Amino acid sequence: MDEVSVAAGTLGRAAELEKAARAGSGWYARYLWVFAAGQLFLVPVAVLWHGLASAIVFGTANTLLVTGLSVYASRQRVVRRGFGVKHGMMVGSWAVVFALTILLGNAAFPDSPGFAALAALACALPLAIGALLETRRSS
Repeated sequence: MDEVSVAAGTLGRAAELEKAARAGSGWYARYLWVFAAGQLFLVPVAVLWHGLASAIVFGTANTLLVTGLSVYASRQRVVRRGFGVKHGMMVGSWAVVFALTILLGNAAFPDSPGFAALAALACALPLAIGALLETRRSS
């Protein structure tokens, strides 16, 4: 086989691998949608509820969400290049919004359902944007 044929075959296999990676990487969009949906429950619990019941419900729900998402993510075969940085930025942006929400909610709006609803949407927003962008990238 000449060098051109070998190079063409190698490039063909690389293209097939990239196509498979794109097709299999849609899982991260689903991951982010579930994480975003979880915020619609977790944030109001964190902002509106108080005491031991709040801590137990929030802790249990958050543990189930994170465990479920972690098991789901660990079972995926395809992770695109740059995933670690992208995921770190996504979780980091969510964490900043979530922390500000909890601080502001407890300090200025302790029992405000309106604030809790807006805060839940604010916490879900970076994740939903990430899911939409990921859906675009994987198609």
